[in-house]
Amino acid sequence: MENTKTLEEVRRFFENDRFAAENGAVIDSIGDHTATCSLAVTARHRNAMGGLMGGAAFTLADFAFAVAANWQHAGTVSLNSSITFLGTLKGSRLSATAVCVKDGRSTCYYRVDVTDDLGTQIAAVSITGFHKA
Repeated sequence: MENTKTLEEVRRFFENDRFAAENGAVIDSIGDHTATCSLAVTARHRNAMGGLMGGAAFTLADFAFAVAANWQHAGTVSLNSSITFLGTLKGSRLSATAVCVKDGRSTCYYRVDVTDDLGTQIAAVSITGFHKA
């Protein structure tokens, strides 16, 4: 994809990311090597104790990384990811913002912040990607 794509074109392309889409993830905004994605938290995103399932936060962070790293030029995959859980969900919507810290010839590094709609920081995610194309 070229960086002249509109937000709607990017959304249509990433509809093929079935796991993220079927779990409610949507693309809110895109920028130069950045993206913000969100999802409305429902019962399917909760664990047995009623809290947010860690996998829901990670899925959203991974999706935000994928969009940020690929919407301008597809071909980047995750090599390594690390998530640190920082807070408990207070709101009803999760948001993940991926920002490129370093974009090298063959690898890249992104920081992804996951928050809820009340501003609670839920998780910090570090992702190293590989440019395979």
